[in-house]
Amino acid sequence: MKLYTSDQVNDLHLYQYAFINLSVEDHVMHLTLDRANKKNALHPQMVNEIAYALHHAHYNHDIWMITISAKGNVFCAGADLKAMAGIIEEHDSTVPDPGQEVLIGELFNKVYKPTIAKITGDVYAGGFFFLAGCNIVVAQDDVKFGLPEVKRGLYPFQVMAALMKVMPARKVIDWCIRAYNLPVQEALQYGLVSEISTPEEIDGAVQRIIDEIKQNSPTAIRMGLESYDQLQPAAEAHQYLYDMLQKTVSSKDGQEGLSAFREKRKPEWTGQ
Repeated sequence: MKLYTSDQVNDLHLYQYAFINLSVEDHVMHLTLDRANKKNALHPQMVNEIAYALHHAHYNHDIWMITISAKGNVFCAGADLKAMAGIIEEHDSTVPDPGQEVLIGELFNKVYKPTIAKITGDVYAGGFFFLAGCNIVVAQDDVKFGLPEVKRGLYPFQVMAALMKVMPARKVIDWCIRAYNLPVQEALQYGLVSEISTPEEIDGAVQRIIDEIKQNSPTAIRMGLESYDQLQPAAEAHQYLYDMLQKTVSSKDGQEGLSAFREKRKPEWTGQ
């Protein structure tokens, strides 16, 4: 973890958070996305807050694992397209800017603590960084999973790479280029989801997993996850994919897709 030093993240409650809620209880950090009015779309400062929290968990050996959940009926709609177009919503977050681009696809790989995603709402686009990055994903049986980027003149470059770590490559490509909704049962079949639960039982399912992990050595788990990270391809791939996204956004089709999304109309593609 290189975005923040251990001294910078020593006190989790030193700053004000605008887009997430945090609590730590009995060795577990609970991180909740709290931008339901915007479908938990990833505002740039929201990403900074998530990065700050995960860095704190990485350095703090009293935190043994992390749960990630979200308020509202959409777990995460992906990147904030208005922000991508240069329209940045004002906020009262005081979490410091790390001073460099946060590659969210890399964040979860470097925590070296078990991460459990509790999915109680639909997931789209960049929201899959959470599912692909977490070690365990428990999803409600009524949620929808979608990759709509190509309908907006974009492409899920980094998401594609993240998904290929947990799903077959051919299925990921098919999903990326056809942009359909993937049923939760198929997500389980292809390895994106670890377990499916009902809305009434999902809290108990997550707690059961937490209790199981607590029976094991947090030090051994931390070292094991660090070793797994060292076996993965170089991090430079995420920077390349981020750069490709920026290139796509600036293309004529990319600008047309974003304009059509804002204006709620069908885009007119030119292939440029």
